[in-house]
Amino acid sequence: MKVFRLDQLDAERAAGEGAYLRFLKERNMSAGLYALSPGDTDPQARHAQDELYQVISGRAELTVGAETTTVGRGSVVFVPAGVPHRFHHITEELRVLVVFSPPED
Repeated sequence: MKVFRLDQLDAERAAGEGAYLRFLKERNMSAGLYALSPGDTDPQARHAQDELYQVISGRAELTVGAETTTVGRGSVVFVPAGVPHRFHHITEELRVLVVFSPPED
């Protein structure tokens, strides 16, 4: 069993001065914590993996392909592999649990 605490992961991510911290990589999946502040630009590109987002805190717009929606605490979004997507119009500090399957490189 592996157990993680989101507050500790966020502190580790911030100490590394990056927006993303991968904290788990297994044979069939990987997981990370993604953080963006109001005014930040989300630089991510299409991924070769399916992706699942769970918004832990914050508020933003998320565009996946041609669809845009508002996401906030408790939102869960599936992003199929190869589809362009990005967070934007971030109005509150955003923290997102990200799961990739298969695992990201």
